[in-house]
Amino acid sequence: MTPKHIDLNTISEEHLLATRIKDLPISIEGTWLEECVKELHAELKAKGLVFYPECYLADEWLTPEGEVAVGIPFYLAHPALIRLERRMMLEAEGEGKHWCMQLLRHEAGHAFSYAYNLHKRRDWQKVFGSSKETYGSTYKFKPYSKSYVRHLDGFYAQYHPDEDFVETFAVWLTPDADWQKKYQGWKALAKLQYVDGLMASIKGIKPLKPKGKKLWHQKNLTITLDKHYKKRYRHEEEEFPDFHDDQLRKIFTALTDEEWWAFKKDRRRNKASNAALKSPGPKKQVTFPWGEEITTAEDLIREHSKNILNSIDRCTGERKYIISDLLKNIALRARQLHMIASQSESVALMQLSVYVTSLTMNYIHTGWFRGTRKRT
Repeated sequence: MTPKHIDLNTISEEHLLATRIKDLPISIEGTWLEECVKELHAELKAKGLVFYPECYLADEWLTPEGEVAVGIPFYLAHPALIRLERRMMLEAEGEGKHWCMQLLRHEAGHAFSYAYNLHKRRDWQKVFGSSKETYGSTYKFKPYSKSYVRHLDGFYAQYHPDEDFVETFAVWLTPDADWQKKYQGWKALAKLQYVDGLMASIKGIKPLKPKGKKLWHQKNLTITLDKHYKKRYRHEEEEFPDFHDDQLRKIFTALTDEEWWAFKKDRRRNKASNAALKSPGPKKQVTFPWGEEITTAEDLIREHSKNILNSIDRCTGERKYIISDLLKNIALRARQLHMIASQSESVALMQLSVYVTSLTMNYIHTGWFRGTRKRT
């Protein structure tokens, strides 16, 4: 299927996945993205700034290092691609105007830093740190820190000095953010006040670098959508629900939908039978296929999560909220898989604790629960 004959409104998913990204008939012009870009530029103009970063379709949200153009993910340019992104990656980052504007303001901060060499200024480095710091493959954050603004999810300002600046810039740029009041009493307020003064100093001043290269442009991406998503899955597999599946199946038993509902039904009948045995009157013992000793994997995990958490915290020294979130995700996945604890409780808990401890140690040493990132 040639590019000019591709109709994204009618194309099958099979043919869409076989299509090269460069061949997709998409653009920013004429879509909702165009209105978002215009709004970003209007916000900058309202602040008295005269640099308006160019935006283009790329493979992901990005502002290449040293460049001043903002890349917007190609999939946001058409509803069919948004649906595919959501199905393949669970969500479409930047979908919807609010989220898109958040990300555009963030990326605009990078563009401004490079366009005016802000990150090279000594006063900038005194406030945010050295831009030359190495970007890690991941980062550890303090969720209660008031030294950083909160703009994008994941406490992203804590990732790197550059991200600290652009997140602060994004909050400063957001209309009606009322940051003076919202961040009152926070150390982050001093950063916002610095950015406010810094932007005032470049009002009406043209950038040192008004234009730059549009790297990873959609029109240059020869990879097919199928290979694109396979590559991204390998890169981000830890974020997917099935990340724990193989190990959970070694600890618990997954029931089919039919078995699961039969199990749940018999548990309710068992409870009713036990209640009847405790009441006055004639007693009749009733037995069911699922014995009283059988419990769901989710119930077992949640019942003992506090003890597991405290034990792993003592052994590893990792922050409790990291282990707690991990246990919650595992319990949720066990419920989604309709799992029961068919072996003895002590054995299941021992195996679960070993698994969670190994994930935690991986995270401590590599920043990833799976350990070192796989090559793609």
